[in-house]
Amino acid sequence: MIGFAAAVITLVLDQVTKIYAFRVLDLPINEPLVLTPFLKLVVVWNRGISYGLFQQDGDLGRWILIVLSILAAIGLSVWIRRTRAKLLGASLGLIVGGAVGNVIDRLWYGAVFDFIQFHIGDWSWYVFNVADAAIVAGVIGLLYDSFVLEPRRGR
Repeated sequence: MIGFAAAVITLVLDQVTKIYAFRVLDLPINEPLVLTPFLKLVVVWNRGISYGLFQQDGDLGRWILIVLSILAAIGLSVWIRRTRAKLLGASLGLIVGGAVGNVIDRLWYGAVFDFIQFHIGDWSWYVFNVADAAIVAGVIGLLYDSFVLEPRRGR
């Protein structure tokens, strides 16, 4: 199943890049690490959801986010098993892999480890990680499937 393969690949890439940035590059000590004029690595501990929304300072909020993420991953995994559409399955897999990657961070560190920052001069995009990028790509794939491919399948 392409969806589960996408989930596993996303999860592995997410965790490998986080471990490399945290342990090998020692990013918490060596930040910022400038890679290009528009890309640098910095450390941001995200205790909320995407884009830092709904920041949680206590353990209760952290555990609520963990449980909600796990339930979402389970629900999306059921959807993956039921779909025959390849893009839909892959998109769901990207979301599942990203969600599980961020759950591992919340369990291990107490927050999600974000470290990739794109910027142009003083303007900066959000700091993110591979899991976040996969979730965004998965949502874009879901939207494309819903609005473009699904109507074609219905014919």
